Amino acid sequence: MSEPCAWCGDDPLYRRYHDVEWGVPCDDDGKLFEFLVLESAQAGLNWLTILRKREGYRAAFAGFDPNKVAKFDQDKVSQLLDNPAIIRNRKKIESAINNAQRFLEVQGEFGSFARYMWSFFDDRPIQNHWQSLAEVPATTAVSDQISKDMKKRGFRFFGSTICYAHLQALGFVNDHLVSCPRHAACTELGKAFAPKWQ
Repeated sequence: MSEPCAWCGDDPLYRRYHDVEWGVPCDDDGKLFEFLVLESAQAGLNWLTILRKREGYRAAFAGFDPNKVAKFDQDKVSQLLDNPAIIRNRKKIESAINNAQRFLEVQGEFGSFARYMWSFFDDRPIQNHWQSLAEVPATTAVSDQISKDMKKRGFRFFGSTICYAHLQALGFVNDHLVSCPRHAACTELGKAFAPKWQ
């Protein structure tokens, strides 16, 4: 009998995230920026902690609009440090603002951030066939390559482990276990995936 990936457990929010979002190929810059902020905030924390604060982040970070976040100043940073709806870590808040600025630079260079990201994959998601959670890597050669390139571009809080979690979440790789019903579903989505620029 097929079972969902065990990592999502029984928490309804986590399960819904697994069943609806995780592993679905994405070429939407708005969502890619949202996850860039959230994944960077996660560093050292449990992803469920971040999911529970997701709407707090949405409100605090201007609906995840990189154009607005890029203009946040030190007064705004001070406000955010007093906001219990997000992780109140100065380095993470400042990195989100910095990353918004770098995100806009990448958009300017490539036409979209999605196009930049998918260029590492020749516009096709990687379909993995893991049998157990123990097989799923924390980093890969491509996450090393992307995080290294993003570091050169000035992004912060986006090392290879965070990068790989980003790739899993946004469907650049299909890391649902083969026993999970979402593996087949995301495989079909991957086969049908045609980025906007194609």
